[in-house]
Amino acid sequence: QDGLKQCLAEFEQQLAWVERLDVTLGPVADPVSKSASTSDAVDPENDFQREMSFYRQAQAAVLEALPRLRKLQVPTRRPDDYFAEMAKSDQQMQKIRQKLKSKQEAIERSEKAKQLRAMRKYGKKVQVEILQRRQKEKKNMLNAVKKYQKGLSDKLDFLDEDQTSSQGNKKGSASQRTKKGPNAKRRYKNQKFGFGGKKKSSKWNTKESFNDVSSFQSKVAHNKGPGKGGRGGKGGKKALNKRPGKRARQKMKNRAR
Repeated sequence: QDGLKQCLAEFEQQLAWVERLDVTLGPVADPVSKSASTSDAVDPENDFQREMSFYRQAQAAVLEALPRLRKLQVPTRRPDDYFAEMAKSDQQMQKIRQKLKSKQEAIERSEKAKQLRAMRKYGKKVQVEILQRRQKEKKNMLNAVKKYQKGLSDKLDFLDEDQTSSQGNKKGSASQRTKKGPNAKRRYKNQKFGFGGKKKSSKWNTKESFNDVSSFQSKVAHNKGPGKGGRGGKGGKKALNKRPGKRARQKMKNRAR
């Protein structure tokens, strides 16, 4: 005990409080229970109670020390231009930034992988549902066909449903073709030969075409145009005095005999 007292006397320094700034107080009163919590009431195994006890003890020390510092005209607020040097070096902070960045990238990659797995799982689920629906429709149609063959049913509704579905598919494909349009070869043939349809009696005159004489050309009709045997044409009398064919000449010889 004498040695402890001697050590305590050596630790003690007879200095003013502003040089020591030591404050030893109990915890501040709890605003809920309106009573100061003692050390006996705090469960040391309960982390929350222990930390709250430290917090309230520090709060009591601040409430006691701030008025004394202001009375002694000691500044307690940090200036706006205050520069505090960090305890860690720039190299250590760079390592920490790299570590945090790598963790963030790993989290993003993990989230993307989770999304891809979810999308694949959903796609497989939809594919399985479509296959199951098709198998069910096929099974129902086969059952309906068997019933019809056995004479148990006289309805052919399943054929109508099949036709409507096939027509729907054809319409969808036709709309896709019209959207895409024909290629260059098909367009050339359409321009040259037409688009199909009725070809028999397609050149017969109608009442409107018979009465329409706007395209009539007298020179061409009477062989007066160029190349048709007129005065200025190249044909002339040669075109009119054309030699008859071999069969016609043979007939003429037989008649002469």
